[in-house]
Amino acid sequence: MDRRQFLKFGSFITVSAATGAALTACGGSDGAADNGLALASGAWKFPQSVASGDPRADSILLWTRAVPAASDNVAAVPSSGATTALRLIVTASDNGAALGSNAALSGATVADVRLPLQAQYDNTIRHKLTGLTAATTYYYQFIAGDNRSNVGRFKTAPAADADVAQLQFVYMTCQDWSVNHWGAMSAIAAENLDFIVHLGDYIYETVGEDFQLGAVESRHDALVLPDGVFKNGSAGAKYANSLNDYRYLYKKYRTDTRLQALHERFAFIAVWDDHEFTDDAWQDAQTYDGSFNADGSDLHQSARRRNANQAWFEFMPADVTLDAANTTFQNIKIYRDFQFGKLMQLVMTDERLYRSDHVIPESSVNPATGKPLGRIGSRYLVPQDLFNSVEAQKMAGAKTIGLDPLTTATILGNPQRQWWMDKMQSATATWKLWGNEVSLLRMGMNGVDAVATLLALNAVSSLATSVGTTAAAAGGNFAVAGAMVAAVTAGAAATVAQAGGVAIATSAASGGAQDAQAAAGVKAGLTAAQASIAVATFGKVAAAASAGQSGAALAAVVGQTIAFGYIKPEVQENKANSKFVAASGKKEALAAFFTKFLLNCDQWDGYNSERKALMAHLKTNNLKNVVAITGDIHAFFAGTVNDDFDATGGGTPVMVDLVSAGISSDSFFSYLRDASAALGDIGVLVAYPLAVPVPGIGTVNLSFNLLDYTMGKAAPTVAALAEQTRVQLRGALAAKGVPEAQLDATVSAVLSGLQANADFSTNLLSLAQQLSALGNNPWLKHLNTDAQGYTLVTLTPGKLTAQFKQANKLVGTSAPAATIARTTTATVTAGSPSVIIS
Repeated sequence: MDRRQFLKFGSFITVSAATGAALTACGGSDGAADNGLALASGAWKFPQSVASGDPRADSILLWTRAVPAASDNVAAVPSSGATTALRLIVTASDNGAALGSNAALSGATVADVRLPLQAQYDNTIRHKLTGLTAATTYYYQFIAGDNRSNVGRFKTAPAADADVAQLQFVYMTCQDWSVNHWGAMSAIAAENLDFIVHLGDYIYETVGEDFQLGAVESRHDALVLPDGVFKNGSAGAKYANSLNDYRYLYKKYRTDTRLQALHERFAFIAVWDDHEFTDDAWQDAQTYDGSFNADGSDLHQSARRRNANQAWFEFMPADVTLDAANTTFQNIKIYRDFQFGKLMQLVMTDERLYRSDHVIPESSVNPATGKPLGRIGSRYLVPQDLFNSVEAQKMAGAKTIGLDPLTTATILGNPQRQWWMDKMQSATATWKLWGNEVSLLRMGMNGVDAVATLLALNAVSSLATSVGTTAAAAGGNFAVAGAMVAAVTAGAAATVAQAGGVAIATSAASGGAQDAQAAAGVKAGLTAAQASIAVATFGKVAAAASAGQSGAALAAVVGQTIAFGYIKPEVQENKANSKFVAASGKKEALAAFFTKFLLNCDQWDGYNSERKALMAHLKTNNLKNVVAITGDIHAFFAGTVNDDFDATGGGTPVMVDLVSAGISSDSFFSYLRDASAALGDIGVLVAYPLAVPVPGIGTVNLSFNLLDYTMGKAAPTVAALAEQTRVQLRGALAAKGVPEAQLDATVSAVLSGLQANADFSTNLLSLAQQLSALGNNPWLKHLNTDAQGYTLVTLTPGKLTAQFKQANKLVGTSAPAATIARTTTATVTAGSPSVIIS
């Protein structure tokens, strides 16, 4: 075999060039080729099947792992094992009917290659095949001894100068083995795709963590790390540490036949996120709560990082190299780009290996407790003013020692950031897509407005009760009673409030306008502020009475009017010094919330200045049709990325970010729901307990998702509110034993009845509407923070359409037969940095 057709790199990565005929010198049963290795003999198996990755116009990276038939599927291969060889066969003939089986490939071969199978790499194979034809579907198969692997398929990219009418691909993320189910993978396998983008969290490094102890499908048994380290003490959760640990996780995950089916059918373009090494990682540092050095700094684990790098390199079909001679943990470069004709340039980044520490480190001491902050206050729910101050200090410090100011506040690192800018500016394709691990969208919350809203809502019921009592004493006149209760709430004495209410009513009866009514109230002894809210309440109640409302309905009008017309503005103005905060008895607990927060500083909100630099580059150079496809946060989001979210009006849209929920990982909502449970009244910003009666079943207890509305979801109707809980209710009924054949009909009947429930249609609806009115994050056009699923992208020269496909929850201990619960479509039109939701 000619050396131009077969090159060896570091004895592991191999390369060969396809030809029009079989490479008989490199395979078959004709003896050893120039690598000097005899073909394996006897019984073998491929427990992780096959995979392909990084499709280019003329090449592909092919992968498999083969072990003797008697070997355990996931045990480490003994390092003393002899190096042998297997065959790789590739054909352009249609073998689609053989997918999912180990039937022998048919048709003329374009490659027949002998490849070394080495124990030191756990018997994995990484082979790059070049010389392929653009935009062509190929089939491939490995042969070890007497056994064939399943048939694999991949499609090469179109030539760089080709006109491409359409591309279709899925992007996916966050597939925790130990949580929920992988049914979404079966749905993906049925899609008509050109390739798959995987945005990371392909594995999870922990076993037995709190979030991994809930319901999971029975076909996923418990993971047992070969060498795992306890996170705390000598019991409980463990994390992967050794090379064997990380290899074990990839091997175990890849034994699931649904994941195998995806790799067999479609080439992957993959990067990692954090869990391929450690949660919320930066460089080689772990950030588990309570895990710090003696001086309080984050614990750096270079050897562990290198182990994680090597396992990813060995098991992911990515056309990258690992530099074994590099003794640092930055011994691999996975950021790279792909071109698909004139239609798309795809830029994939690495947002963990080069990033600087979180701007506010987890080890920072909380002055209130004297202990490290941990996640809350450093990565999550971070006061925005504090963040801005610390980021500015870090950048100024870098500048004073001659560094780029972003060096200490970067996700990408200086070289990768410049590479990204250059790639975006030089891209010639219509669309520039960015495979981006963590969201670019600002996700903030105004704590002042939130607390003011909650205190106002909490007051509605007592105000309604008070006006009912007052109306009874006032001859049933709810308008006068409302004016009186409003004045008392604003600080008037009861006798003055009564006089003012009567004066206002008298003025109104004689045709006086609102300013005349207010003047009458002031003349009766009310202050201007007291008179103002009393007049507003009187008018709304009078109008409601004229419309036919009476009794409790009128009392509710009073409660809403006073709560949001007076209590909320008073709290917004006076914050912790508000008399209503004092009256709540929770001043100390609420004091910390009177500020603006960034919800997640592990994503781009925690590296705001670098985000602004990237957006300025796009804006200054008039670079259009830039769309990020994003994972990590276990939720669906769609919105615009603006040049400066802190500018008046939130800045100018520059590009779009489309965020996909995880395949199985617990949702962003579920994490915040659990964290907020200890926050008392503040917890209602995230979740609302909802008891749903179901005939024949009993009461089903749900946690209704209010996080979406707090973050900026549009105000709902009662029907939309009911629909929002469909997937959670379906899962809860399945957990109660309702057969799947009956689930959808049962859910629809229960939701219909729920809309007639006063707690749901009045209290919860009002709460959702008020939280939506906070106006947080107006650039977010779609939010679904309680979901699993994936995103299907269809790209044409004129538009990008992303279908967010939400998966149903477990049915008993199995994935649902009806996998997809709902599909929401986000459309981006060429030339416009905006997104339309349908």
